[in-house]
Amino acid sequence: MKTTAAVVNEPGGAFAFEEVEIDEPRADEVLVRIVASGLCHTDLSVRDMLPAEMFPRIFGHEGAGVVEQVGADVTGVSVGDHVLLSFRSCRSCDRCRQGRVGYCENTLVLNYMGFRMDGSTTHHRDETPVYGSFFGQSSFAQHAIAYADNCVVVDKDLDLALLAPFGCGFQTGAGTVLNVLKPSAEESLVVFGVGAVGLAALAAAQSLGVPTYAVDLQAGRLEAAAAYGAIPIDASTVEDVVAHLKELTGGGPSYGIDTTAIPAVVKQAQQSLAIGGTLVALGLGPEEYVVDAVDLLQNGKVIRSSVEGDSDPQEMLPRLVDLHAKGDFDLDGLITRYDFRDIDKAVSDAAAGKVVKPVLVW
Repeated sequence: MKTTAAVVNEPGGAFAFEEVEIDEPRADEVLVRIVASGLCHTDLSVRDMLPAEMFPRIFGHEGAGVVEQVGADVTGVSVGDHVLLSFRSCRSCDRCRQGRVGYCENTLVLNYMGFRMDGSTTHHRDETPVYGSFFGQSSFAQHAIAYADNCVVVDKDLDLALLAPFGCGFQTGAGTVLNVLKPSAEESLVVFGVGAVGLAALAAAQSLGVPTYAVDLQAGRLEAAAAYGAIPIDASTVEDVVAHLKELTGGGPSYGIDTTAIPAVVKQAQQSLAIGGTLVALGLGPEEYVVDAVDLLQNGKVIRSSVEGDSDPQEMLPRLVDLHAKGDFDLDGLITRYDFRDIDKAVSDAAAGKVVKPVLVW
């Protein structure tokens, strides 16, 4: 069948709305009519770093929509269901069986290469392949091919535009707090970079009663962080952020999260932590980070990363939706809706800091 998609034809290229052919779903696949899709920095960073031979391509990995067709072997998802789409995992390798689905041995092919495990693509244009299957969905289109492992059924009364970012950005921030760090109310957390991921982390920490601190350069983001109970720190006006944090907390926060992917900021985040503190670096970008080895080795600190907040979407998304329904994970005010064809404006507004989380709506 034909569908309209925002196709990128070259590395770093523009989003061009084009009619493409999308396959009928195979036995293990689900056809979803996309209602909304969050715009995530990963869509843009991967667009810029892939080689030319991996284009044309359809991005988008925070999709939400309505199931229109279901393959014969699919269970747990039915035609008419409203679903949130997240990342894929094979559910059969050793890591998946251990519950570590974000570290699936087949992650690269299932989420990033642009084709199925057998090498075929889900989309075509003039009988030539168009690389899709981004995070098992490529949701910058009116229709997407997804799978039972990355479809999460939600109540039909819920607003899909508000829930779409749960599939990646909000899940990553919240999961890093709830699954990885698991702070108590007697501990503390600092987040460097309070965009969508960082604010989701603060919202999750607030639900646990954890004291939090937010470091950023943009006043609007710091105001949003304060709304989630964080003490805002404007890095453009504070002369020594590390010393300031240690003074505020009596020795440094117990935990830190960095979303900036700026090496100098990651180093600051490490140095600001209390003895035995843990830093989770979430930003995608640089090939190397500079570590303060003396601080690390003398103070027993931990620096680690996390994929999707160590979440299993089948467990984490219902948990977050439930918290949201109770008012304990309310990120609605961070979302700005854009008509899908205004995707370029959404990109520029997010880059300029005018909005926190753009969501594209058909």
